[in-house]
Amino acid sequence: MLFFREQRLSLEQHKAFGRRFGELHVHPAAPATALHPEVVTIHTDESSRQIAGYHWHTDVSCDAEPPSASILRLETVPVTGGDTIFASMYAAYEALSDAMQRFVSGLTAVHSGIRVYRDRYGMTENPRDGAGYPVSEHPVVRTHPATGRQALYVNDGFTTHIKDMNPDESRALLDFLYEHARKPQFQYRFHWEPDSVAVWDNRCVQHLAVWDYFPQVRHGYRVTVQGDRPFYRASSDRAGVPRTQAVS
Repeated sequence: MLFFREQRLSLEQHKAFGRRFGELHVHPAAPATALHPEVVTIHTDESSRQIAGYHWHTDVSCDAEPPSASILRLETVPVTGGDTIFASMYAAYEALSDAMQRFVSGLTAVHSGIRVYRDRYGMTENPRDGAGYPVSEHPVVRTHPATGRQALYVNDGFTTHIKDMNPDESRALLDFLYEHARKPQFQYRFHWEPDSVAVWDNRCVQHLAVWDYFPQVRHGYRVTVQGDRPFYRASSDRAGVPRTQAVS
C-alpha cells in the first residue's frame, strides 16, 4: 500500500494518475460518476443503509481479469471513525503451515458478483454487457506476476465456494481461510484525512471499510487499474524468498 496526504486532485488528474499504472478498469455495477465511467463515487451519509466495502474483499475479484490496483481519494471524512483496514495476503499465506500451503495451492475458487451487485446496487444483471452477474474461477493461491510470491486469493465479499468440493467441505475451508486472513498481525489500519489518497495492490491485499461513523458523511472517488487473469505457479525454490513480517 501507498498513502499520500493533502492531494487535491480533479477527476481528470485522478484518472491520469491511475493511467500511469495501466489501463483503467470500468466497474461492472457501481454507478459511474457523471462523464467519468472509470470513476466510482464512494459516498455514505445519514440516509445510507449499507456502505461500499463492508465485507473483507479484493476489489471486483468476480471479474475474469480483476483490477490490479485501486486508488481511492476521500474529500470528506468523518470527525471520528471511517478508517480502512488492509491485510497482507502474502503474510496470510506464509503464516500457514507447510501442509496447509500444499493443500490449498492449486485449488480453484468461484467468485461471483451476485451478493454485492444484487444486494448493494439492486442490479438484476450486469449492466456492463447484459450477460448476468459476473462469475469467474480463480486459484485459491495466486502467484503475483511481478514479484513471483504467493498470496491467498479468496475473500468474503465475492468468493462463493471451492470448486470440486462438497458444500460442507467448501464452507469449512473458506471459513477457516477468512478467519485466518483477517488476523490482526497481518493488518494495517489507515486513518483518513481530507484529500488523502490510498493506493493498494489487489493481487496481494484485502481491505475492509469500517462503518463506525453513522450518520456522518464520508465522500470520495476511486479508480481501479485493469489487471490480468490470476494464476498459480508453484515455486521451485522458496529458500531465497523472504517471509513477510507481521505488521505492527
